[in-house]
Amino acid sequence: MASTSHQPVQGMSDIAPPDVALWQMIEQRAREVFARYRFSEVRTPVLEKLELFTHSLGDTTDVVTKEMYTLEDRGGRKLALRPEGTAGAIRYVASGGEETANARIFYMGPMFRCERPQAGRKRQFHQIGLEAVGAPNPLADAEVIALQVHLLAAWGLKGAKIRLNTIGLPEDRAAVLAGLRKAILPRLHELPEEAQQRFETNVLRLLDSKDPVVKKIIAEVPSVIEFMSASSRAYLDTVIATLKKLEIDVEIDATLVRGLDYYVHTVWEVVHGGLGAQNALSGGGRYRIQLDGKAVDGVGFAMGVERVIAALEATGVTASQFAPPPPVFIVSLGEVALNENLLLLQMLRQRGIACEMELSARKVQAQMRRADKVGAQVVVIRGDTELEKGTFVVKNMADGSQREVELPELIKLL
Repeated sequence: MASTSHQPVQGMSDIAPPDVALWQMIEQRAREVFARYRFSEVRTPVLEKLELFTHSLGDTTDVVTKEMYTLEDRGGRKLALRPEGTAGAIRYVASGGEETANARIFYMGPMFRCERPQAGRKRQFHQIGLEAVGAPNPLADAEVIALQVHLLAAWGLKGAKIRLNTIGLPEDRAAVLAGLRKAILPRLHELPEEAQQRFETNVLRLLDSKDPVVKKIIAEVPSVIEFMSASSRAYLDTVIATLKKLEIDVEIDATLVRGLDYYVHTVWEVVHGGLGAQNALSGGGRYRIQLDGKAVDGVGFAMGVERVIAALEATGVTASQFAPPPPVFIVSLGEVALNENLLLLQMLRQRGIACEMELSARKVQAQMRRADKVGAQVVVIRGDTELEKGTFVVKNMADGSQREVELPELIKLL
């Protein structure tokens, strides 16, 4: 049994072979898709000033009040491990890292939330996301959703669905909140205590509650869209019409909200049946973030890599499908051959051939066992006789057959 002192922190995991092959595929194909849409990668620090998240995410959100890893450094500065990627990405844009008017950036990496570890949730989890900075534009929102659909297809993930809604503009917020509170107030006493607190602090979050009592009441009150201005409703209609033109199916869900305060207009969620009750793959939407008095508008999404992997595995996609090809294994018969094979090893690697060998003199049987263990399909054997003749013995591990070849044919074979 492994020592607990050698285990990762609870809620955090090592990512190693063979599983890492699936992660690498996801990241590689994401980069290829992002490049087609002209998004560039930005790698922001995992540690940021605490105020970046409290200001941009909202003081009353669960992320800020319950889930962030915070610390104070030796200089008394209050810092936090990033709980999500958008705030840091927009901080980078606002600092002059990109032309604010049309920045198109993406990110990949670990995020941190001090949640109770459970199925589908980690304290260190990973996201792939993007931000398309620019003034509100329903066509831009539709383009980002289309990119996300393209990304799912590139990964080979089938069966995902998109739930779409709007939360309007900040100017709509007062009417929406007032309308919701007025509709819910007569039944406030029926809500659980925590939901009653949400009613006071962030009534919008009641819309996506999983509590059956809350869900029943919300289903019987008017849609938030009814409380919005005509322009906000028209914005949503244009997003829907554009997606339809692009042959992208979405489900309109008036109960969908995002848990962070910076969202405006379009919000969406990608869900997958293979994930069970916690079925969200990703969340996205249009936002307006205030940084040092400067408003940055944009639209983006973040996808949980662990959740994407769980959905892929539920549909039969496994890491073994993306494992690197087996290496060629070189067997040395004697010390002289060992040193000569080091040169062969390096020459083959530089020609793009994955290969491996024992770097100390061992019995042939031990070297062959090692070749079998690493999954080698081809073994190259060389000893004093082969060195004198300038040849190589190539053995097929599948059927045991072997043949003697010279260097040009060896390279051609491999």
